[in-house]
Amino acid sequence: MLYPQRRLARLLCLDDFEKAAQSYLPRRLFAYVSGAAETNFSFEDNRASFRELGFVPRVLNDVSQVATRTSLWDRTYSGPVGIAPMGLSAVTAYRGDAVLAQAGTARGIPMIMSGSSLMRLEDVAPIGPDVWFQAYVPGTMDQAMALVERVRAAGFGTLVITVDTPVSANRENNVRAGFSTPLRPSPGLIWDGLTHPRWTAGTFIQTLCRHGVPHFENNYATRGAPIVSRNVLRDFSDRAHLCWDWLKAIRRNWPGKLVVKGVLAEQDARMAVEHGVDGIIVSNHGGRQLDGAIAPLRALPGIVRACPGVPVMMDSGIRRGTDVLKALALGARLVFVGRPFGFAAALAGQRGVEHAMDLLQAEITRDAALLGLTDIQDIGPQYLQTLSSASHFQQYLA
Repeated sequence: MLYPQRRLARLLCLDDFEKAAQSYLPRRLFAYVSGAAETNFSFEDNRASFRELGFVPRVLNDVSQVATRTSLWDRTYSGPVGIAPMGLSAVTAYRGDAVLAQAGTARGIPMIMSGSSLMRLEDVAPIGPDVWFQAYVPGTMDQAMALVERVRAAGFGTLVITVDTPVSANRENNVRAGFSTPLRPSPGLIWDGLTHPRWTAGTFIQTLCRHGVPHFENNYATRGAPIVSRNVLRDFSDRAHLCWDWLKAIRRNWPGKLVVKGVLAEQDARMAVEHGVDGIIVSNHGGRQLDGAIAPLRALPGIVRACPGVPVMMDSGIRRGTDVLKALALGARLVFVGRPFGFAAALAGQRGVEHAMDLLQAEITRDAALLGLTDIQDIGPQYLQTLSSASHFQQYLA
């Protein structure tokens, strides 16, 4: 029931996957993945921030070979892109978390498994060493340390702590579309399934028959509530306690690489480094949390300057190879892409995700050559120019 190869070949860029998924996924699920918070200001500004910067290409360089390999800590990746964590991936795509991890492993890039996933982290960790785990820290110190120990025992080498979700966001678009957590059976939900038979047969029925009702498997050290349980709300609201002392305790108990995700302020980035983190992901959660939070691209260069000894990464709004190169020019070591890869998994499983990755990788290589680069690691602010003298980025390009 997945997208046939001939139709997949017609998808030429990451935005095409969203358009195709809109007709494939039930309306409620599409709204959950595609939507953001309140007025969508931050979601829209994530894209607008890239349009403030133009390129200054160099010419007459031999660009017959372009290197895109990227090093991070002790690992080398095929390109500077990873897969961002996405909750409920196993509802939009059959075994979605495994599909994304398998695609990332096949293409040699990192994948971050979401703490709001519906597959056991123990089932995804063995797929490859470049699968990271992103945790929402639960409500007591004992629960938090038990979750950290569970992640360690599963074999993950990198733990990502998301820090921008102390309370649940106001996602009005979900309510208007009829999506809720927990999922509540209703005539509208049933009609949604009947009018999207490929998703119903390929994901919903397969999941129920082979694995039963999905549970939130990884919020705690033990199995969480089923997706239709009212207890889900308790699990999601149990995050306001997280503070610097908790991060310090996690650092003491986690032997691998530790990354914080959701940082936008330079002061917080410096404090995270002081608390021993190995990396920072600049992010506003794809515009899904605080509406009005600045775009990560705007925060990126200041945080890179503030934390010169730690790799700084970013997500939110990446859709093109040119976006990737602009982020790298401002100092990002890696960028992460979420929604488009999630839509690709829904449409065509691992094959779809790999196709999306190949399109983005081809754009990065082509755009780097058009910039006159033979190695993307050589890009810097000298390749950028602001398109307005009033741009926030002007101070970083002078």
